[in-house]
Amino acid sequence: MTASNYRPVDLSTLRSRDLASRGGLVHVEQFATLPEKGCSFLDWMNSLPDFLGAKQLKVLAADILAARRAARPVIWAMGGHVVKVGCGPIVCDLMRRGIVTAIAMNGATATHDAELALAGQTSEDVDEALSDGTFGMAREAAEVYAEAASIACRQDAGLGASIGRVLLQRRARHNDLSILATAADLGLPATVHAALGAEVVHMHACLDPALLGRASQWDFRQLCSIVSDLGAASPGAAGGLWVNIGSAVVLPEVFLKTVAVARNLGVSLDGMVTANLDMMRHYRTRQNVLNRPVGGGRSHELIGQHEILLPLLRQMLIEMGGY
Repeated sequence: MTASNYRPVDLSTLRSRDLASRGGLVHVEQFATLPEKGCSFLDWMNSLPDFLGAKQLKVLAADILAARRAARPVIWAMGGHVVKVGCGPIVCDLMRRGIVTAIAMNGATATHDAELALAGQTSEDVDEALSDGTFGMAREAAEVYAEAASIACRQDAGLGASIGRVLLQRRARHNDLSILATAADLGLPATVHAALGAEVVHMHACLDPALLGRASQWDFRQLCSIVSDLGAASPGAAGGLWVNIGSAVVLPEVFLKTVAVARNLGVSLDGMVTANLDMMRHYRTRQNVLNRPVGGGRSHELIGQHEILLPLLRQMLIEMGGY
């Protein structure tokens, strides 16, 4: 074929239609409105444009509230940065209000949480401390871990609950801001999933790795039980939620295994809703939280800073749920 075979199309013969008959995916009714200075949070929330992230945040809040009205669990699975950017009080408040019913953490999150409870500070300058060999050598959190792992194995309990109880027994100065201490005080399940060699407490000789592994495995088994309760009680009813916040690898992998255990035992997870809130998109969170477990069901992804998203989500839950 040569260029002469392709003559310009005569556009005057195209069929056209008007905008009204075509319709549109974007309508002015969905646009942002302009609240006045000093408006209430509810007025500000209702002023948000009804698109993408703003819409997803509202729908996620609605799904969480629906789960609680249906007496389904709401599990918050958290990476360390949730604590490091000051969002522990938000999680504690949502537990006290009965909105968040269970907690799952990786070991880094538990370490930061324990350090904050004990000393009111956490997170060291890694570059500086690594150069002089002092990185990870603060002893207090490791001592709490060691005591908690020993208690857990003696009492047939889990690592997360035992860390919380140790913090309460020690009357740590900032227990009111500790997620694990608050969960223990409220009697809510809190699980800690250790990745041996990946957390600074593992460098301390006081911590028995056998006890740590046994206590963390107890937590995994308890989490399997909680995840097994995420399905809707009846067809069409609301299911529970797994909300992954800031864990890119460990907790998405743990969640996938708990789902596998539940379904292997014949448990239906139909109606379960999942969500991922993080600063960037990751392969495992997309596959192991949003896609594979729900199998075409409902899932939400919100990309943004924890220190912005979590305060917004908390206030939406309070305003929308009447808490």
